[in-house]
Amino acid sequence: MTDPVVPSVAYAVRDGIAVLTVENPPVNALSQGVRAGLIAGLDQADADPAVSAAVIIGGGRTFIAGADIREFGKPPLQPYLPDVLKRIEAMQKPVVAALHGTALGGGFEVALTCHWRVAVETAQVGLPEVKLGVIPGSGGTQRLPRLIGPKLALDMIVSGNPAPAKRALELGVIDQIVAGDLLDGALAFARTVVAEKRPLRLVRDMDEKITGTDPAVFEEYRKSIARKAKGFLAPWRCIDAVEAATKLPIDEGLLKEREFFFECMGSPQRKAQIHAFFAEREAAKIPGLPDDVKPKKIASAAVLGAGTMGGGIAMNFANAGIPVKLLDVSQEALSRGLGVIEKNYATSVARGSMKQEAMDRAMKLITGTQHFEDIGDADIVVEAVFEEMGVKKEVFAKLDKVMKPGAVLATNTSTLDIDEIAASTKRPQDVIGTHFFSPANVMKLLENVRGAKSSPETIATVMAMGKQLKKVSVLAGNCDGFIGNRMLHGYLREANFLLEEGALPQQVDRALEEFGLAMGPFRMGDLAGLDVGWRIRKGKAHLRPRDERYSPVADRLCELGRFGQKTGAGFYRYEGRDALPDPVTEEIILASAKEQGIERRAISDEEIVQRCMYPLVNEGAKILEEGIAIRASDIDITYLFGYGFPVYRGGPMFWAEQIGLDKVLATIRGFHKIHGKFWEPAPLLVQRAEAGKGWNDR
Repeated sequence: MTDPVVPSVAYAVRDGIAVLTVENPPVNALSQGVRAGLIAGLDQADADPAVSAAVIIGGGRTFIAGADIREFGKPPLQPYLPDVLKRIEAMQKPVVAALHGTALGGGFEVALTCHWRVAVETAQVGLPEVKLGVIPGSGGTQRLPRLIGPKLALDMIVSGNPAPAKRALELGVIDQIVAGDLLDGALAFARTVVAEKRPLRLVRDMDEKITGTDPAVFEEYRKSIARKAKGFLAPWRCIDAVEAATKLPIDEGLLKEREFFFECMGSPQRKAQIHAFFAEREAAKIPGLPDDVKPKKIASAAVLGAGTMGGGIAMNFANAGIPVKLLDVSQEALSRGLGVIEKNYATSVARGSMKQEAMDRAMKLITGTQHFEDIGDADIVVEAVFEEMGVKKEVFAKLDKVMKPGAVLATNTSTLDIDEIAASTKRPQDVIGTHFFSPANVMKLLENVRGAKSSPETIATVMAMGKQLKKVSVLAGNCDGFIGNRMLHGYLREANFLLEEGALPQQVDRALEEFGLAMGPFRMGDLAGLDVGWRIRKGKAHLRPRDERYSPVADRLCELGRFGQKTGAGFYRYEGRDALPDPVTEEIILASAKEQGIERRAISDEEIVQRCMYPLVNEGAKILEEGIAIRASDIDITYLFGYGFPVYRGGPMFWAEQIGLDKVLATIRGFHKIHGKFWEPAPLLVQRAEAGKGWNDR
């Protein structure tokens, strides 16, 4: 017995036109009640001789934002969305979709099935299903190409990016932009259609845009996404489905689309991408903050240090329309930094991803200065100077003297103790970590790090600021490396140990890139610059126990001046940007193994993945147990947006759950026996695995 369907569509008649208003807040998702309500309303409108047309409109802030993803992965409930669309197409009277807010996914598929579409200028339409690991499943891949042609349809469907109303009008997706009240405009449009006795226009019957499509269109499109979509399933099925639209009659194409849709629905990638979708939203919620705490307004900012990080951070503020002062005590460094910023913007303009007016506006918002006194009135200052505690403490002591009361004092440190930095001020409640990732103007993650005395207001402010800067923010606790870099330590350690045990850089990188990382650890190290890590390791060498295993390979490369791509050689040698295996590196690896008495052996790609990825999971469990991360999903978000962990695997903690925590634990215990203390299982992992539970199970 199924639960009774609660209709979520209001029905009314205005001047002979039926108005079906979807009322399913907050986003009018296509729940079972909405689907049933639409069919009931259409039946009523069709049967009423006093009704000449129908308008479908969303109540509240949006049209229909898409499927109810709470129903994903569960047995489907009737009526299905295709049933709703069939009912629209069977209407004997004109149906007009009136769009505001977002018409996405299934919502856009509803609109595409209506005879006409009108929208307010601020509306957006799109098919974002690919971002959730699926493809449009109710005709989007079959109807949109018929309306705008296969190439433009591919651009929308494969990217998943929405189109604003103005662009949708240019494409022919919508028929009119309504200037005033949307419902009044839609009713007027419907009355015109009736008065002019326009024939009912169904997208399914439009073939002119797809007839004679050159098959090369699809092959070229597959080549164009090959690098970006590597490892994913849904983007490729999107292309297959649009191609089917050009080759098959509509009903056969709809069946083929449905086949691809259910293939994606059954894929582990869909689970992972849905997890990532919810995890990103959950990360913004900070338990324990008082209900009445309000973030401070960030209307002006300052950034200390005009290097690569400082410049990128300044660009974030300017891009958000926030005036920012960039401070560097060296005029040479300041001029160079401002020049790099201008060059970065100019590159974006040349690529077409930014308009010249937007660049000019952003550049006007960035002001250079050499004087601390000039930044005192900023609402937030982000320090991005040399990663050394003494330097940072000196800077924060100066900031304490010049910044206005209540200003947020943020440090961009990636590893250093927030509390020690805060102690150099008389206002530790205003001090917090804001760890931007390089390049800061591109990378989406913002790892905010609370100190012991960071106030609730300060925490709320940087979390809200992340949203303002269009970042994905995660709140971490204070420890060496916080969430991301603390976990990364084990990943890099094992990658280096694998070299001495029998692998070479190219094998390790290849195995991890096949797993889904954009770059393996050695190519990434060469790109970032090996000298950065070398400096940190030398600074901490006195803390390392003498009997602890340590790989000197990276240090020896640096001693030879091989810092990576910028010096033409690191783990690899470089011809342009091409990384080529280097006999010098192999000689250093073999010598290190011999010195340590390590007998080299053949190492499988599977072992490489486990040796490098399982330390992330094990350390993640410790971070979770210590409260450094609020949720396991926050760890996943950190790695998805900050470290290039493949989205279709959902993040290291989710990935481990999909394998089975018991299986992960068994492998870690095996490595513990062979490799010693580095592999001691985390107590939380042991507890959860032995209880047969996941990270969030009670």
